[in-house]
Amino acid sequence: MAALFLLVGCSGKKSDEPKSKLLKLAFNQSENHPQYKALKEFGEALEKETNGEYTLEISPNALLGDQRAATELVQNGVIQMAVVANPVVENFNKDFAVIGLPYIYDNLEHQKEVFISGALDDLFGSVKGSGFEVLGAFTAGSRNIYTNKPVEKPADLSGYKIRVMQSDTMKKMVDYMGGVGTPMAQSEVYTAVQQGVLEGGENNEVTYVDLKHYEIAPYFSYTNHLMVPDLIIMNNSTYDEMSDENKVILKNLIKETINKEFIAWNENVEAAKKIAKENGATFVDVSIKPFQERVKPLQQSVIDSSENSKILYDAIRDLSK
Repeated sequence: MAALFLLVGCSGKKSDEPKSKLLKLAFNQSENHPQYKALKEFGEALEKETNGEYTLEISPNALLGDQRAATELVQNGVIQMAVVANPVVENFNKDFAVIGLPYIYDNLEHQKEVFISGALDDLFGSVKGSGFEVLGAFTAGSRNIYTNKPVEKPADLSGYKIRVMQSDTMKKMVDYMGGVGTPMAQSEVYTAVQQGVLEGGENNEVTYVDLKHYEIAPYFSYTNHLMVPDLIIMNNSTYDEMSDENKVILKNLIKETINKEFIAWNENVEAAKKIAKENGATFVDVSIKPFQERVKPLQQSVIDSSENSKILYDAIRDLSK
């Protein structure tokens, strides 16, 4: 019996050894997405730098529900983290509409500078009372129109129903651009275009290829109308419970991860375009000025909506190179 007692007593971890805290993260794209790859590296680095105190478990492909549902799960502490599109967080503070305005960023380099400069810190902190923190933002590239013909001027969109995210701002944007903004879940777009409910969508090259939308909308026109941030959010209580040292680690790793994600994004865009072209897609260069002019009233209405919105808009434009 004594020998058996010794074996049992020595077989497990010490009772006073700290347990690793599991951070469950909801993600609505596939494992092939550049954001997933960046998050995976982030999780590995977080576990290493916190000496195993935190581990990350990513649930891709919207396994935990759509982005609105994922946000609620984070708020309630059922899961600890999620990546959600900026319009989702607009519901908690309308000033977030500014960072998702059409043509607010000149290019991806400008957007990256905004994301890592600290210019958005006050905005990100403004939703703390809603049950979550905004830790940072990923790029989702530039969004462009794709349909059954080249779109080179606003008149080309006349009468065309174009899928947008479920956001009033995005619906108005496509309306101003000359089309008919039609809010719809991303998962429904392929069938909707096939059935004639929609004429097309607007998104980046990576998602266009991931969802094989080149099969139903073979013309991808570079309107470059939008660069919607995807926000990394974390449950408030989870963040507050972290030690000051681990908060610093988290903040530094998020900044590194954002930089890596921009690099990965550019690489994935080129790979996606290659696949699309091999499957018959045509990429159309467009003069964006007519579209920029058309959406100015939308820009102005958001900028004028509050003093904070105007300050934020000016800060973003000041970082333009």
